[in-house]
Amino acid sequence: MYATKGLMTGTAMALVLGASAAMAEDIRFWTTEEQPERLAKQQEMAAQFEKATGNAVEVIPVSETDLGTRTTAAFAAGDLPDVIYHSLQYALPWAEAGILDTEAATEVVDALGRDTFAAGPLAMADFDGDIASVPVDGWTQMVVYRADLFEENGLEPPNTFANVQAALEALHNPPEMYGFVAATKVDENFMSQVLEHVFLANGVSPVGDGGFQELDVAATTEVLEFYKAIAEASPPGELYWKQSREIYFAGDAAMIIWSPFILDELAGLRDSAAPTINDDPTTKELAAKTGIVTNFAGPSNPDGAAWGDVRYFGITTDADTEVAQAFVEFSMNDGYMQTLSIAAEGKFPVRTGTADEPGKFSAAWSEIPVGVDRKAPMKDLYAAEMLDEIVGGLKVAQRWGVAEGQLALASKMINSQAINRIVRQYIDGEVDAAGAVAAMNSELSAIN
Repeated sequence: MYATKGLMTGTAMALVLGASAAMAEDIRFWTTEEQPERLAKQQEMAAQFEKATGNAVEVIPVSETDLGTRTTAAFAAGDLPDVIYHSLQYALPWAEAGILDTEAATEVVDALGRDTFAAGPLAMADFDGDIASVPVDGWTQMVVYRADLFEENGLEPPNTFANVQAALEALHNPPEMYGFVAATKVDENFMSQVLEHVFLANGVSPVGDGGFQELDVAATTEVLEFYKAIAEASPPGELYWKQSREIYFAGDAAMIIWSPFILDELAGLRDSAAPTINDDPTTKELAAKTGIVTNFAGPSNPDGAAWGDVRYFGITTDADTEVAQAFVEFSMNDGYMQTLSIAAEGKFPVRTGTADEPGKFSAAWSEIPVGVDRKAPMKDLYAAEMLDEIVGGLKVAQRWGVAEGQLALASKMINSQAINRIVRQYIDGEVDAAGAVAAMNSELSAIN
């Protein structure tokens, strides 16, 4: 049983499953992966769990936009589901509110082995030494670049501000080749996401332990100057994810910042977003010429940062605890590939293996077919070192406000789009760096 914390032996785990089978209790599982194909995969996993334990799992789809309000209402009514698949933004607030059984989640992580999880996702869910929810999967934002052109020009990978700027000098030659396609459309969340990554890379955050903290003038100026450089090496216009993908796919950009959901499209597996670098929409030419960087650094933060998005299994305080724990453990062990196969190109394994087989799950993940109109495993599309970089980014993944317990405040600041607007004013020459930093500090300090 999960009666005490600590690493559980295989025998103890078997006892949990055996006891659960004897009880034959049904549990409810809320998931935001509600698209029909993804829902079917989760129902298959629930059926596998029932076969192994005798415990049925009712898989209930919940729209991501409704998850917060539905969970709050269910908590008030004493009718929470047993397990909730949720995003990072809910982990600590729900733990503080008493919605999540953090002791139960911590016991599962300890049973599976803390060392088998990526450090970043565990750190993001740290709750006074406990784990608020069990990390399931995640992805890290990527600098996607033309590795072939970098090699031809003797350039280092774009893992620092300096290396990116050196590549701009060498490769920016419009209209044949733009050095970058930066996000400049102020009202797009894409710009917010890219900017947070760039700020994190230089160690700059607008929140501290006590809430708002003033942006450091020198480090923020470095961020502004870097962002202006990549914007000036971009095509004109209001740019966001659509243009960055299209221009890179046409072979007309040296670098972009994107999520890993581009990976199957880049390899010619999706007709609605096909590479146009040549006349073959199924071409893998561009994928073969591409490299990626997940962790990159500014001059004030040599260690750099990766921007990560992580999803979790939350065990609720209304749960049938032992069965819920057994289900989560199954989903992260025997059923883990089924869990990740929901959308493998954007669900990197936060648990790379077991204590006995450290790379087991990473290797198996690389063999899961991805794509829409055509399918192929990641290992057949990209080199092993590139896949290692993709998964490895989760070890150091960060987000504003997580470590400080201020994720909710940081999210409000991001959603205000004040940073986007002021950075764009700086890019357009409407305000100097000192004025931009002062304006951001003024507007962000008023958000609570």
